Amino acid sequence: MTSVLSVSSEVFPLVKTGGLADVAGALPAALKPFGIEMRTLMPAYPGVVAKVGASEPVHRFPSLFGGPAMLLSAQSAGLDLLLLDAPHLYERAGGPYAGPGGYDHPDNWARFAALSRAAADIGLGAVPGFAPQIVHAHDWQGALAPVYLAFEDAPKPKTLVTIHNLAFQGTFPYGVFPRLGLPPEAWSIEGVEYYGSVGFLKGGIHACDCVTTVSPTYAREIVTPEGGMGLDGLLAGRGEELVGIVNGVDTAVWDPRTDPHIASNYDANDLDARRPNRDALVDEFALDVEDGPILAVVSRLTWQKGMDVLAEALGSILDAGVRMVIVGSGDRLLEGAFLAAQARRPGRVGVRIGYDEALAHRVQAGADALLVPSRFEPCGLTQLCALRYGCLPVVTRVGGLADTVIDANFAAMVAGAATGIVFSPLSVEALQGAVQRLVTLHANHDAWRRCQIQAMRSDVSWDASAARYASLYDTLLSQEN
Repeated sequence: MTSVLSVSSEVFPLVKTGGLADVAGALPAALKPFGIEMRTLMPAYPGVVAKVGASEPVHRFPSLFGGPAMLLSAQSAGLDLLLLDAPHLYERAGGPYAGPGGYDHPDNWARFAALSRAAADIGLGAVPGFAPQIVHAHDWQGALAPVYLAFEDAPKPKTLVTIHNLAFQGTFPYGVFPRLGLPPEAWSIEGVEYYGSVGFLKGGIHACDCVTTVSPTYAREIVTPEGGMGLDGLLAGRGEELVGIVNGVDTAVWDPRTDPHIASNYDANDLDARRPNRDALVDEFALDVEDGPILAVVSRLTWQKGMDVLAEALGSILDAGVRMVIVGSGDRLLEGAFLAAQARRPGRVGVRIGYDEALAHRVQAGADALLVPSRFEPCGLTQLCALRYGCLPVVTRVGGLADTVIDANFAAMVAGAATGIVFSPLSVEALQGAVQRLVTLHANHDAWRRCQIQAMRSDVSWDASAARYASLYDTLLSQEN
């Protein structure tokens, strides 16, 4: 049995702002069949404590970045949890990273350095009866754990950092360095120093035994100057120690046969039963009743996601016979642009600002296609859910989108392999062309149905990816310290 400590700032279903939570929540169960016992360390946010209920103190910190703290052991939603209970760091209004006004908490450096320090201490045996062989840190919020461990002169676990999105690196002014509790030699190019600032993710990438990211294509993109966001040289230097493993989705949660959130359950053998979900979506968003495709967006409304290009192209997309459903939040100007479009074109476009998990299920089950026009996309989860629900993805040829969607070109259609529409580059013209292809394909009932069935047969589970993680863990443990 291999024991692993997973370190994450968010974990579904306890707290979620994005795909990181879905991965951190699904991976422990996916790894169990491979003989891996994973405990998950996360902050004891007030909402998490309320959901988890009963817990047991297993370790105390007299002082941890400004106040006393303790580790609580708990079980919830099938997860074996260690909660870092530090009220001075986590007991506050707002989300995991920002206050009610949307601005980052000014002490985020301390909040997540504390999480990493706690992870390192657990790796060194702080929790009785638990000696993790591997510390698996997710994103910058956990990336200092390998750094802390690297400077410990004691037996220690192997370390792994998973990059979910290189755009978020956890970079802070030099002034925080003396307060991190690291030795002076950590302030170097081989430590956390990053162009005169403190780089949490940069330090973790350098210190850990292995780096993973969430799709093979994204792993290739981030070692280039165009995709590396300043860390391409460091990442390229990791060579074969940088591994791309595509994410999966929880196929028990995302299952159109049993989904409690949708109007009508269905599967690939009974796609006619999908129709009531489409009708319900038309009613919910007050769309015109007609035969043209319904194209949906379930996304952060940001530049990364290509939403500015969608906003510019939206009028011509609607003129092509498409109705749009847009669900998400983000850039206030983009939110306003989509709301204005809804006011100008009622019945053609419906907008819901904010995120609602149940609504996301209804959209996937009811829309004909899902648009993901990202500029870069480490993996993406919405397109995986869309495949499972027979909602054909329309995606840019980047990152995990390129790895998971097979374009409905002539050869793929003849081979019966097509699962969506893939286009590049991201531009108004290319997006308009992809939508026109969508309209043409949708009008061919038999071809559309074949694509839906093939999409729903795609393996979007964690099975293959969990096997790759298990193999990677075995490789790490076989290496000398």
